[in-house]
Amino acid sequence: MAGWGEIVFYVRAALGLLGVGALATGCGGTGSAADPAPVASVVSVAPKAGATAAGPGSKVSGRTISREIVQYQIIPFKKKTVTDDSLLKGQRTVRTVGVNGTRRLVYRVTIVGGRQTAKHLVRQEVYKQPRTQVTAVGTKVEEPVGSTETTSPSEESGCDPNYSGCVPIASDVDCSGGSGNGPEYVAGPVRVVGRDIYRLDADGDGVGCED
Repeated sequence: MAGWGEIVFYVRAALGLLGVGALATGCGGTGSAADPAPVASVVSVAPKAGATAAGPGSKVSGRTISREIVQYQIIPFKKKTVTDDSLLKGQRTVRTVGVNGTRRLVYRVTIVGGRQTAKHLVRQEVYKQPRTQVTAVGTKVEEPVGSTETTSPSEESGCDPNYSGCVPIASDVDCSGGSGNGPEYVAGPVRVVGRDIYRLDADGDGVGCED
């Protein structure tokens, strides 16, 4: 009488696949020539729904992450020029030093499998206001040295500086009681200390209106 065969079960799990095999071998007793030869059989179980077997060259998608990031951008300062009449023409001086500002930008980025695939601007704001640079330009014109005319005390008092005493400053001056027609007259004598522009010293002795 033939003995019971020993049955060996084994379980193998790989990538969601389950295989069960049974191997039967005869033992004990003698078999007849008509008995079939021992056979090894493997039973495969289909993978679960949704499972995917990874084969050579296949691409596995990574995790998708969406998050916000912050970046800063420089805002260049502006320049302004003003005139200043206390500075000589052509002179320039910086009254206020310009300072750059900063703009804050918030982006939403999408990362798939460790690689950024999208980037969108969500909002932006001025983080630091720029400061305008102000430069003053002079407009004052410097007068040449010696160009200013000065007046003597006698001229300020209305007396001609070419004569001692006070000979009036006019288009013409004659001696009082003479034959001249003025329009201004002076009583002598007067001393000529400069040029005798009114011809009061007829004899050239340096004294006018002697008579």
